[in-house]
Amino acid sequence: MTLQKIINIVAASTQGDYKLSLLFDDGARQMVDFKSFLQHAVHPDLRAYLDEKRFSEFRLEHGDLIWGDYDLCFPIMDLYTNQIDKYHPLQAAA
Repeated sequence: MTLQKIINIVAASTQGDYKLSLLFDDGARQMVDFKSFLQHAVHPDLRAYLDEKRFSEFRLEHGDLIWGDYDLCFPIMDLYTNQIDKYHPLQAAA
C-alpha cells in the first residue's frame, strides 16, 4: 500500500490579473493563472469572479483555497501542478 502525503496551501497572495502565488507546505511554489478558467466558465456564479475585487476575496481554509461559500474551489493537486484549466467546451467542439 502506498501512502500519499497530504499537501496543503500555507500562503497565497494576489499577483494581479487573476494570478495567485501559492506556497505549499512542502516548500513548493506555484504561480497559478485563473483568468482563462474564469473567462471560459459558463456558469454565471463562476464568471462573477471575473470581478477582480471579488476574485481577490479568497481565503485559505484547512489548506485549501476557497472563494465565497465554496462557490469556487479547486482540487489541491490541480493547483500544485498548475493544471486548473484542463478542458474548454469550445475546443472539444472544434
